Amino acid sequence: MSSQIEEIKSRIDIVELIGSYLKLQKAGANFKASCPFHNERTPSFNVSSARQIWHCFGCGKGGDIFTFVQEIEGAEFPEALKMLAERAGVELRPEDPNLRSEKNRLFQLMEEAAKFFENNLRAGEQVLGYLGKRGLSDETIGEFRLGYASEEWRALVQHLAAKGFKFPEMEKAGVAVKRGGAQAITGNSAEYFDRFRGRIMFPIFDYNGRVIAFGGRIFPERENEAKYVNSPETPLYQKGRTLYGLNKSKQEILKKGECVLVEGYMDMAMSWQGGVKNVVAVSGTALTDEQLKILRRLSEKFISSFDIYEAG
Repeated sequence: MSSQIEEIKSRIDIVELIGSYLKLQKAGANFKASCPFHNERTPSFNVSSARQIWHCFGCGKGGDIFTFVQEIEGAEFPEALKMLAERAGVELRPEDPNLRSEKNRLFQLMEEAAKFFENNLRAGEQVLGYLGKRGLSDETIGEFRLGYASEEWRALVQHLAAKGFKFPEMEKAGVAVKRGGAQAITGNSAEYFDRFRGRIMFPIFDYNGRVIAFGGRIFPERENEAKYVNSPETPLYQKGRTLYGLNKSKQEILKKGECVLVEGYMDMAMSWQGGVKNVVAVSGTALTDEQLKILRRLSEKFISSFDIYEAG
């Protein structure tokens, strides 16, 4: 394993890695930034290209690429190792049993759910027609991996079960709901049903492009049902810390030094399609301090483009 760690280190430049999370400024032979781990007025976070390490003179934290990913992502070492191995194109073998964490299992489940919804969309001419009328191109639909949840009650639950996932895992990932009361005693699929039914599905991604949640827009229209239903909070998804589209737009935000904030999934996708690549959406929540901290790592200039009505 130590040889694989060294290989990963040799393939990933720490300045490039940290520069994908923070706005770095050249400072002599090193780089500096405002520390993402504590509040400060004067940048004290330093990155050494020559030594391939980082250190904050304000809070005292520091280390290599692995410790940085652990701190910034809130990840354990096995998860950080896997993330950086994928980034470096290094295959980890034999597989470390510690990598089979609950989070990794949930990531696999969510990816399978996204693929399931994508396949449903390809077979749905009405849904594709509606998205086309809204102005989304086939390329954008594919790029954002839009999908469709049918009106069946257990379509996804049964699909995931056939792929070897357990029903409690589906519930924990936020894609299934468990019945309450006396019915919930057998441990089979009859106890669980799909959270999303009859909805256009927008996968929500984490900073590194992994599916962590979904937003579902009702289709076809139905009375007395919410227009949008979002995933609940899960071990993968905390709404107040997530910005829709940031996985795609982070480099452009860094490049331009400014970020455009919009409200919803469609707003973000249409802006992106129209050439505004430094855009993110808050999607279903007021802008939080945590979201602002994430964006401030990339830029200090924000442009809000919210709908003008009372709720917005």
